[in-house]
Amino acid sequence: MPDYFLDTSVCIAILEGESQQAATRMSSFEVGQIVTSAIVFAEVMIGARQRDRLAEANAFFAQVPILPFDEASGARYAALPFKRGSYDRLIAAQALALGLVLVTANVRDFANIPDLDVEDWTR
Repeated sequence: MPDYFLDTSVCIAILEGESQQAATRMSSFEVGQIVTSAIVFAEVMIGARQRDRLAEANAFFAQVPILPFDEASGARYAALPFKRGSYDRLIAAQALALGLVLVTANVRDFANIPDLDVEDWTR
C-alpha cells in the first residue's frame, strides 16, 4: 500500500539533481510505497522530452508507479475551492482521494486545500 504521492515539483527536483535530500528520502522506500499521478507523469515527460532526458525520466518512473486519475479523484477535485488552470488542484484531489501524503517542493501551492497532508522533502 502506498504512503506518499509525488507532485511534479519534487519529481523535477530529484531528476534535475536539485535535491539530494529528496532523492535520499525517496531511496529509503520500497517500490510501491511512493506513487504519482498520470498528470505528474505527463508534466515531467514534457520537460524530459524537451531536454532530451527521456531515459532518465523513464528510469525514475520505473521506481514510482503511476496511477490513473479516476472517478474518485474527479469527485474530490469537484469539491475543492475552484482555481482556474491548476494541475496542482487535480494532483491534490488525487492525493486526497487516495488518502496519501502529497510530497512537493511547492508547499505554498497547496496551502489552501482543506484536509491535504503535505510534506516537502527538499528542505
